Amino acid sequence: MTRTIDVALFCFFLFSLGAMSQPSQNLTNCNQLRDTYQSNRNTVLSTLRNHSSLGSYYFNATAGLSPNTVYGMFLCIGNISKTSCSNCVHSATLEMNKSCDSHDTSFMISEECMVRYSDVSFFSLVEDAPTSSSYYRNDSLNSPYFFNKTLPGKIDKLVFRASSSSSSPVPYFVEDKEHVTQLEGSYDLEAMAQCSPDLDPSNCTVCLGLVVEKFSECCSHSRWARIYFPKCLLRYDISALQPNLTSLGVTTKGDELFGRTFIAIMITLVLGL
Repeated sequence: MTRTIDVALFCFFLFSLGAMSQPSQNLTNCNQLRDTYQSNRNTVLSTLRNHSSLGSYYFNATAGLSPNTVYGMFLCIGNISKTSCSNCVHSATLEMNKSCDSHDTSFMISEECMVRYSDVSFFSLVEDAPTSSSYYRNDSLNSPYFFNKTLPGKIDKLVFRASSSSSSPVPYFVEDKEHVTQLEGSYDLEAMAQCSPDLDPSNCTVCLGLVVEKFSECCSHSRWARIYFPKCLLRYDISALQPNLTSLGVTTKGDELFGRTFIAIMITLVLGL
């Protein structure tokens, strides 16, 4: 089941989580909180903080009775330390207490974790919004399709592995490091994909399918990308790029000079004959 959130209902602003260097995104619904709801929200945020301190990479919590029920969760990136996960969740929830005091829905995304709460249950649902994506394209290569030869296939395989790894130590999390060689050159690829553990394998596949669709729209020619959906994510970095300049139609000055010298010598020999 796919649930769509109307992004027009959300306010958007950037802030930094404590010592974290990367900006985070906070998406909030701007309705005045009821006193009971606010108390339940504070209970949920406190519960999330406490469980992150126990070494969890994911946890969800519920507090209160309708119509003042609050639903919350956090999801940490699967390759960070438990301490880093806890620090990220602590910073996010404390920032929510400070900056989101009058909001009944908030969703914060950082480099290391996602934290949210809402007055509507989102557990076990695939959501296609709100999303966050950042990427870097390198247009210095003559061929803009350098990565497109192999990168999409590598991402597809990673996504398939993630949706099939619900029983791994960090459920639905996989990462891969490999050296990729193709006609146009070679590069080192580090990539990871992850789903929230409240999804079943089928919905994890659906969620990551949305991520791959976003990847194909924005980032398939990029040196690195970060794509976050509410219940899944994809990240990759390309380094040690070694283009095959000949296959890309690039001629260096040294090659050009050698070519001219070779032609001159050949002409001299022919005339000499």
